[in-house]
Amino acid sequence: MSASAAPFFLPGQAFQVFDAEDFFVAQGVNQDDALGSPDMVCAGDIYELDRNATAVRLMLVAGGDGPTRLAAGTEAGRAGDPVSLEARYTLMDPQGGKVELAILTTASSRFALPLSPMAPRIGYTLLAIDTAPQSARLTDLLNVSFARGTMITLSTGAQKPIEGLEPGDQVLTRDHGPQPIRWIGRATLRAVGAFAPVIIPAGTMGNSGDLIVSQHHRMFLYQRKRSKGLPTAEVLVQAKHLVDGEAIFIRDGGMVDYFSLVFDAHEIIYAEGIPAESLMVNEATLNRLPPDLAAEVKARFPGLSQNQHFGTEAGRAALDVIAQRKAL
Repeated sequence: MSASAAPFFLPGQAFQVFDAEDFFVAQGVNQDDALGSPDMVCAGDIYELDRNATAVRLMLVAGGDGPTRLAAGTEAGRAGDPVSLEARYTLMDPQGGKVELAILTTASSRFALPLSPMAPRIGYTLLAIDTAPQSARLTDLLNVSFARGTMITLSTGAQKPIEGLEPGDQVLTRDHGPQPIRWIGRATLRAVGAFAPVIIPAGTMGNSGDLIVSQHHRMFLYQRKRSKGLPTAEVLVQAKHLVDGEAIFIRDGGMVDYFSLVFDAHEIIYAEGIPAESLMVNEATLNRLPPDLAAEVKARFPGLSQNQHFGTEAGRAALDVIAQRKAL
């Protein structure tokens, strides 16, 4: 099913957002100013999240070609008000990792939706301002998928391209052995912005072929010894945090066919011979899928709420710590 499929109506999509004024310029041209509109902000300014800021729940109703609106139960704004995507801001943390903020507007309010974790008292340097097209779907900002051609390891040890898999096929998982695929999601999207795929060339991480995944897809890393500051030796890392612009990079432009695999549990499977996550079915992750895909998963798996694999979520800073330890 493509992202341009028939009109959808998916109520109750939830996001955790901050008031835009919770972000302020700690250093720069607009020092002490709150996070402004695209024509007011300046690249190079360093923003911080107010230490007293509290995220609130923003509920959306998206319907067909009509406007996205706030849904009943929202803590941000008034139910029924239209919501638009004003812009996406790209910022850099002190360790060089990039984070994105989606700026959402209603008739009376502006909200900032972090697309990656952000913490108070940390300086984030504004790098780029992308004014979003009015047709962009808010729920299309995040995606957890493998690209067409990805070779998935079956229970027999054989590998098969992901587009050739079918529900019921037995796939090898790291923790539970052979497991049947319950559902396969498909979407064709423009490979730009948050949808541009991460390219991990063959051999870079021990992968047998080029591994192409969405930016928020998490790879599984195992250390023989737990690194300082991490509660486990097993780490889940979003592909975008692996990007260094040389060995691993983002390919922007054209179209990309994405495929998501769902099992009875959140699994670690093998793609191009290396471990990566399956799609985890719960409210938070479903809200990151294109709405038509999320609606189909909810219809097929009513009430299903999977728990995350026990690996620790790690970002760019944690990867740097791991790399430093290996270098010793």
